[in-house]
Amino acid sequence: MIQVGDTFKHTFSYTQDDVNTYARVSGDTNPLHIDEAAGKASMFGRCIIHGYLGGSVFTKLFGTTVYADGNVYMKQLMQFMRPMFTGVNYEAVITVAEIFPEKNRVLYKTEVFNVDTKELTITGEALLMNKKQYVW
Repeated sequence: MIQVGDTFKHTFSYTQDDVNTYARVSGDTNPLHIDEAAGKASMFGRCIIHGYLGGSVFTKLFGTTVYADGNVYMKQLMQFMRPMFTGVNYEAVITVAEIFPEKNRVLYKTEVFNVDTKELTITGEALLMNKKQYVW
């Protein structure tokens, strides 16, 4: 049964191959993501990961880990607080914020932290429709 305050954590990282694949599939070929020289010349000093690639960890978790049997993703809000980089370990943290049992919906707080620095890189929320038996 889902309860307010339940927390799920997942450590992950991305490779440059992941970023290049995302650029190809999404069509976002901004040099900041895929060109080493452009990344090095940027304010970040190296290439950065696409924000939505970093946030895609939530889709993975809701689709395969967090009460995954029958979730329907209804909304995801994200704010990108800091850039993300390849080869860095991150931790996604999903926390049950509110439950709407009459509609079988759950609002989750969604966050990504840099494992080494503990800095928040992504913050937001997701609304999912869950199977009835998970909500009450």
